[in-house]
Amino acid sequence: MIVSAWIPWAILAAIAAQRISELVLARRNTTALLARGATEAGAGHYPFIVAVHTLWLAALVVWVARTPSPIVAPWLAAYVALQLLRAWVLMSLGPYWTTRVITLADAPLVRRGPYRFVRHPNYVVVIAEIAVLPLVFGAWPIALVFSILNAVVLAVRLRVENAVLNRRPTH
Repeated sequence: MIVSAWIPWAILAAIAAQRISELVLARRNTTALLARGATEAGAGHYPFIVAVHTLWLAALVVWVARTPSPIVAPWLAAYVALQLLRAWVLMSLGPYWTTRVITLADAPLVRRGPYRFVRHPNYVVVIAEIAVLPLVFGAWPIALVFSILNAVVLAVRLRVENAVLNRRPTH
C-alpha cells in the first residue's frame, strides 16, 4: 500500500483531466462525423451515462476527502493497465471514437485492435474501471453501487448500439 496524502488527489486530478480531454476528442470526432453525414442514435440515454460517470468521480472525491486511506497498489496497477487498453481502443477507432452512438451508414465496422477479439472492448474497459478505481482507494461501496448503476445504463446503451451496428456493412 502507498501512503501519502497528496497521491489520491493527484490520481483523481489526472483522471478528471483524462475524462475532460476524452470529451473534447469525442466532441471533435462527433462534429466531424456528423459533417460527413453520420447520424446519432439513442441520444435520450446519453445524459444518464454522463450522470453515472460524473457521480462516480464525485463520489470518489468525497470518499477520498472523508476517508483518507492508503492507495492499494495492485488495484492502481490494474487501473493503469485498463488505461492502456483504453488507449488501444481509442487508437483503433480513431476518428470513429465518440461518447455517443454516432454512425456512418456506409462505413464498415472496425475490426482492428481489440475489436478483433471483442465487439465492445471500450465497454469492457469501462465496466472494469468503474469497479477497479474505487478499490484503489478501498472504496468498495462505490465500486458496488456504481457497477450496478453502470450496468443499467450500459444495458440500454448496448441495445441501441447493437441495433445500429447490426445494420452496418461488415467488410
